[in-house]
Amino acid sequence: MTPAPSAAPIDSSERLALLDTLRGFALCGVFISNVFMWFSGRAFLPRARLEAWMESASLLDKAVLQFYSSMVSGKFITIFSFLFGLGFAVQLGRAEARGASIVPVYSRRLVVMLLMGLTHLFLLWYGDILSTYAVLGFGLLLLRKRSDRTLLILTALLVLVWPVIGTTLLRLPQLLAETPEAAAALAKAASERSGAIKAEALAAFSDGNWWRVVKAGSNFYLRDFIPMILATMLATFGRFVLGLVAGRRRIFHDAPQHLGLFRRLLVWGLVAGVIGSGTGLVFQQLMLRKILSPDTLPVWVPIALAPMRHVGELGFAAVYVSGLTLLFQRATWQRVLGVLAPVGRMALTNYLSQTVISLFIFYGYGLGLITKVGPVGVFALCLPIFAVQVVFSHLWLSRFRFGPAEWVWRSLTYGKAQPMRRDDRPGQQAPVAA
Repeated sequence: MTPAPSAAPIDSSERLALLDTLRGFALCGVFISNVFMWFSGRAFLPRARLEAWMESASLLDKAVLQFYSSMVSGKFITIFSFLFGLGFAVQLGRAEARGASIVPVYSRRLVVMLLMGLTHLFLLWYGDILSTYAVLGFGLLLLRKRSDRTLLILTALLVLVWPVIGTTLLRLPQLLAETPEAAAALAKAASERSGAIKAEALAAFSDGNWWRVVKAGSNFYLRDFIPMILATMLATFGRFVLGLVAGRRRIFHDAPQHLGLFRRLLVWGLVAGVIGSGTGLVFQQLMLRKILSPDTLPVWVPIALAPMRHVGELGFAAVYVSGLTLLFQRATWQRVLGVLAPVGRMALTNYLSQTVISLFIFYGYGLGLITKVGPVGVFALCLPIFAVQVVFSHLWLSRFRFGPAEWVWRSLTYGKAQPMRRDDRPGQQAPVAA
């Protein structure tokens, strides 16, 4: 009896340089976002301290803050999530072409990813995305046989409707309050409770040893961070599903045949990005100028703003992806942008190393720069570090088949150590990460 075919690692000859480039580009923005809000300690500062900083900040720092809020925040993780779904579509199509089922191998892949993510989350950094992606990845397996039309409808529901539901659930106690005054009191109490948890975590991150940091990070994750994750998980899954549709339609593999689509996405993405992010920016300014206060804001306002934020994120993400794809069709730009491809091929290794580097720079057991680096400083730190990762990725992949973390992931997925060193003999191809 002939054994049933099984899925296997993607061969380097089957990779698409454009997707690796987009993944590398997205990883740069994810790094900046993680440092800007979390590693630098900005998200843990009390409102009074942030307001005092705004009054004394330089014009350049204020400009960079606005640039980050409107053009970076949420946009690059959107691209990263979209590419995760697209990567699943690539593996699914390849398995189907071989007459194999993707379920066994992809399930093992997700289980290994979940274990790596949980290790990263509880021993290094509470902001891990690997564990969330792994859990949501099983949903892609359930949807693999659904029509594109069904998936697009589901995407719209997850991205536009679920944020309203999720935000409503988070603010349900305020909605059920008998009077506006009671709702405001509940909002203030929730804000103070969250502030106390963040202050406790910040103290540990600033002064504690590694074990104290681990405990504080886990405590913050379970008590304050996970509600935010649960409220946004399905919107993230919507980005996965959108990537699955794009992958099945092969719009990136056959990009020259879809240039009109990318041009339309560029224009309409810009419109959506300006409307969505612009709305959020206006409310941010009203808060900073104390015209509005989170404690007295009508509860319906954040509920109404929730889908607008996702519209802005998806809009500008579409602008970035479409713009890079159009540029990539030109040989000169392909060479320039292609320097990011090795970073994308080693996305897992680079993502994890960004955590280690950031912990050393900002936390108390390292250089202790948490809360001491402003917006300009964040970009001044992140961009050179990412440039070093670009160089390192090129050097590493010139000698090895895939990155160190990718090797562990692949070896555990397939149940045996994968060959690591590059074999340059004719006719030999190196299997690398999808």
